[in-house]
Amino acid sequence: MPPGPIWTPLQLDHGQPEGALPEFGQKTLLGRAGQPVELAHVYVFLASNNASYVTAQIYGVTGGDVIDL
Repeated sequence: MPPGPIWTPLQLDHGQPEGALPEFGQKTLLGRAGQPVELAHVYVFLASNNASYVTAQIYGVTGGDVIDL
């Protein structure tokens, strides 16, 4: 699952170049970085019986950011 820009405390500890934090995630269609919990829902789904017939899919949790594979 390729995530888009996700905000974590590591972003404050040299995760982003100096001065880039105010703009982190602003280029997504939602205009913000995602939160880790927003990834968790997809992981839980994929690990559940509800996804028992799901195969070979890419779930881009990106906030509308384009994924380049």
